Amino acid sequence: MCTEGQVVHTLPEGLPVYGVTTLGEHVYVLRPKGGVDQVEVYDVITYRLQRCMTVPNAQAFTDMTSCEHFLCLYISDYIAKCVHRLDLEGNATKWPVSDEPWGLSVNADHNLIVTCDQVGKIKEFSSHGNLLREVRLPDDMCKPWHAIQLTSGQFIVCHVDPEHAVHRVCKMCADGGEVHSHGGQRGSDTGQYDGPVRLAVDNNEFVFVVDVNNRRVTLLSPTLEYVRQVVCRDLVEWGPNRLCLDAQRRRLYVADNEVKDGKSTAGRVLVFSV
Repeated sequence: MCTEGQVVHTLPEGLPVYGVTTLGEHVYVLRPKGGVDQVEVYDVITYRLQRCMTVPNAQAFTDMTSCEHFLCLYISDYIAKCVHRLDLEGNATKWPVSDEPWGLSVNADHNLIVTCDQVGKIKEFSSHGNLLREVRLPDDMCKPWHAIQLTSGQFIVCHVDPEHAVHRVCKMCADGGEVHSHGGQRGSDTGQYDGPVRLAVDNNEFVFVVDVNNRRVTLLSPTLEYVRQVVCRDLVEWGPNRLCLDAQRRRLYVADNEVKDGKSTAGRVLVFSV
């Protein structure tokens, strides 16, 4: 039973949404727009479109996150195997990841955490692309899609392989060893997932999990115990597969994308009060 979040706004429907994040007084929405105006910038209060930004020489987006300390956006590009960095004036740089980058997050040291699903690794980069370390995840963690590092150094990781029966959210040691997990065999019960593809963590280390095929967002305790459904399937139209938590304003931004014949065809961002 859904007991919480309510939709307070819906950003405009358009091309698929491959990333959503907040920074300062704005919401940033990433869409594939043929080389120009890929990042839409909305006012965080009125939700009015303010301007657009371009990611030069981008090939295929997979995620976007932001850094309040360095005042920049990071965008992963899995075909170019790189991360694009945009400052708030739209100046762009990029650096190689070597492997295909998937999910992105920023840790307490203001470094970028890049999850590489094909090779089962987490890579930590400085804000300007210096590789600081790599963490190899256990072999049974097939296709890790997103990782967030806690202030303790531990990681929260979701992994999902469409051809694998086990879909979980795990808490990992800083060196990649498993501590706790939630989930298991693919399914739709409260203790199961069918595509846990992105995460968000609040200031008290409660974990939000977007579960794309079950069309919901689940809230877990800091020890990964089930708390409740934050977003239910009747509140989304298609398939939620990206999210961003603005803890200060108590807003959860959920990208809801339509998929036809295996391809994303349209998308929008739902704004929930949590």
